[in-house]
Amino acid sequence: MPRPMKHFFYLLFFTVLLSSCGGSKNTSRTYRETTTSTTSQAGSSASINIVNRAKSFEGVRYKYGGMDKRGMDCSGLVYTCFQEENITMPRISRDMAKQGKRIALNQISAGDLVFFQTNKNRKVINHVGLVVDRKDGEVFFIHSTTSRGVIISSLNENYWKRAFVEVRRVI
Repeated sequence: MPRPMKHFFYLLFFTVLLSSCGGSKNTSRTYRETTTSTTSQAGSSASINIVNRAKSFEGVRYKYGGMDKRGMDCSGLVYTCFQEENITMPRISRDMAKQGKRIALNQISAGDLVFFQTNKNRKVINHVGLVVDRKDGEVFFIHSTTSRGVIISSLNENYWKRAFVEVRRVI
């Protein structure tokens, strides 16, 4: 392969890596599950199973294209968890954002998907999270970040609040 072409592919690979599944370096809050979790109070059994499956990946490191305990990206997490319930989803977050129906933020519940634009230079959805809980008006979602792997974050965190685009209900 000619040298310029090789450099182009390396550049393309790292550009895709940096623009997908955005990482949050300023996550100041930590989600603590309590017995008043709406995960167990609302949603279908499928959504509860999907949320529980997603939580089983908490702490797994980020890996571009990953879909298992060895490493996972944001859309891989959602894809894998929905697949467990025999629900086929696209593999890319921007394509996932075309599934189901868009809902208002005040209608959000466990199992819904939250979508983000984390790259300020490109106005395209490039990150997805799965809602795990809603407490006292605060929405918690699980996702995979490049910096911290699979974690639970809050939509109230400034980084996610600024990058938030929409909520969609698939199930």
